[in-house]
Amino acid sequence: MKGYFNGLTFLWILLAMPLAASTSRIYVMNLDGGPVDVIDPVTNKVVQSIKGISRPHDAVFSPDGTRAYITDEAERVLDVVDTKSGEIIQKVRLSGVPNVPAITNDGKRILVCIAAPSGAMDIVDTTTLQVVKTLQMKDGMHDMYTTPDGKYAVAGSINGKFAIVIDLRTEQPAWEIQFDRAVLTMAIESGPDGSTSRIFVNLEGLRGFAVVDFATHKEVGRINFPDQPNWYRFVSQHGGLTDNPTHGSAVAPDGKTLWVCSKGANAVFVYSLPELKLLGQVYMPELLVPEHSVQGGDPHWVTLTADSKTAYVSNATVELVSAIDVKTLKEVARIPVGKNARHVSTLVLP
Repeated sequence: MKGYFNGLTFLWILLAMPLAASTSRIYVMNLDGGPVDVIDPVTNKVVQSIKGISRPHDAVFSPDGTRAYITDEAERVLDVVDTKSGEIIQKVRLSGVPNVPAITNDGKRILVCIAAPSGAMDIVDTTTLQVVKTLQMKDGMHDMYTTPDGKYAVAGSINGKFAIVIDLRTEQPAWEIQFDRAVLTMAIESGPDGSTSRIFVNLEGLRGFAVVDFATHKEVGRINFPDQPNWYRFVSQHGGLTDNPTHGSAVAPDGKTLWVCSKGANAVFVYSLPELKLLGQVYMPELLVPEHSVQGGDPHWVTLTADSKTAYVSNATVELVSAIDVKTLKEVARIPVGKNARHVSTLVLP
């Protein structure tokens, strides 16, 4: 009888282990008509597909993990989604075509970049689910991120070639920095004391990234990717081939590594923090285009699980998400997803 109960206990532990390990969900924005696919990092399988979002751009999540807020370019709305059921609760009408949103640390406000040439930033109250303020910008806005300390939000402009920092206490611009190239995506580093340290900025046409010191508001350097035997081209969303080199980056939740996607290298580069020493690169799946040489699969965006053990990279043209073991820097899974998989975001489960 004693052995019988020990066996049951052992079986219970085995069954419980995947549940205990499942601390995250990976949301995949399939830009060409959706759905939004949700991956369980334990099984590396799609466990939910959220329908009814025409052109999902990116997602942020409520602090308790019960809601996903997803921008929809086609309908010009912020979709509020119940993460358990996958059902859309409400569509919040925005002032223009939205790109990347950001959410305040307390979950009370969502800031949404508006890509219209006039430029704007909508602020949505998560209690009333209404736009309560629109900040006018000098050009169209692209991507938005909150700083780790929750005090600021940082947004970039492609056409304007600048990044602007918003003070979240006043909801007004604090400072901005001008670049010589279009600002694409960013990742933000926290210092030892918890304050914001540096911003790593992907710039159009740069095979690498710029480094901005947050305290001095100045660019302090540029990191170039190592030379490659060849630079890939990929099929762009507008058709044709391009080798736009850098798009999508993330600082791991544990603050130890920076991950940067390179479309031109068809790889993701991994740097140590704070040294910015190259630790390695992981090559992504390739796409064979008829009557052309092998082309890159368009690694577009990267996110990591809450425990910083696995990175997920979307490969837009091959309709796959690659799971990468952070310790070994090896691809451990390829997960089929929808058409034109672009941004990927991590929901931290309570």
